[in-house]
Amino acid sequence: MKERRKFLKLGAAFTAGAFLPLQFCSSPKKETTAIVEETVAESVKESISKFGVQLYSVKEDMAADAKETIKKIASYGYNQIEGFDGGKGIFWGMKNTEFKSFTEDLGLDFVASHANVFDNTEKLAAEAGEIGMKYLICPWIGPQESMEEWKKIADRFNEVGQICKDNGVRFAYHNHGYTFEELEGQMPQDFLLENTDPELVDYELDIYWAVTAGVDPEAYFEKYKNRFRLCHVKDREKGAPEGKADASIVIGEGSIDYSKVLRTAKDNGMDYFIVEQEKFEGVTPLEAAEKNAAYLKKLEI
Repeated sequence: MKERRKFLKLGAAFTAGAFLPLQFCSSPKKETTAIVEETVAESVKESISKFGVQLYSVKEDMAADAKETIKKIASYGYNQIEGFDGGKGIFWGMKNTEFKSFTEDLGLDFVASHANVFDNTEKLAAEAGEIGMKYLICPWIGPQESMEEWKKIADRFNEVGQICKDNGVRFAYHNHGYTFEELEGQMPQDFLLENTDPELVDYELDIYWAVTAGVDPEAYFEKYKNRFRLCHVKDREKGAPEGKADASIVIGEGSIDYSKVLRTAKDNGMDYFIVEQEKFEGVTPLEAAEKNAAYLKKLEI
C-alpha cells in the first residue's frame, strides 16, 4: 500500500508539471499519467481466491475410496473440483444430486468434469445442468489423419455444445500436445478455435501440454481472448527437452512461470484454474495435491 501511495503521489506531481520545463507542461500530461497508472497497476498483485484440482491427479486414491479422497482434497484448501469418469461415471456411482450435496457440504464446487461427451450426451448434459455444473469437457480426441477429419471434429463439437447449452451447461475441449502439431500447413488447435462457435464451444488449455509442444500459452490467451475459460495448472521439470511427455512435477518446482502465465490468462478471460499432476517422484499423489494447493494459496499474479 505504501508503494501504491508513493506512485500516486508521484503521478500527481508529474501531472502538476513539477518536474517538467514550462514549455512541456501541456502535452505530456496524459502520457505521463498513463505511465504512472500503469506502474501502479503493475505493483498491485492479487492472489487466486478460487482454484480446483482435476481428480485424475489422485486417480488411484479415487478408485480405492472416492469419498475419503475427496474429503482429503477439501482439507488441503481447494474450493473447486474437476471430475473424470473412472469407470463409475462422473458421479462415482452416486446420483448427480447426491454427489453434488456431498461435495458441496465439504465446501467444494463441482465446476466441471472430463467425460465421454459423445456417449449419451443428452442424459449427461441434463444431469450436469440439473446440479449447476459449469462445464462438460472432452479430454481426448487423438491425432487426426487429415484436416478434413479435424473439420468433422469441429462440427461435432458445435453439435455437442448446442446440446450442452440447451441443458444449461457449457462444453469445452481440453488439449494435449497433438493439437499443436502442424498438419497440411495448419495448426489443428487454431483450426478448432476458428471453426467452432464461441457461443457453443470453449476451451481448457492444458498449459503443460502447450509448453511441452513448444507453444507459448500466453500468446494463445491473447490471440484467442475469452475462448480459454479453464486451464490446467501443471508444472514441467526444469531442463526437460521439448516434446518430452512424462515430465510433470509439483507446481513451483518446475520451469513454468505461473505468476506471469496466469496473470495473462486472467486478463484474457480465464475463469477456472485447475491443478493437475500426472508424474510423482518422492511424493504420493495426495501429498503432491496438498503441496500444489499450498503453492496456489501463496501465488500472486
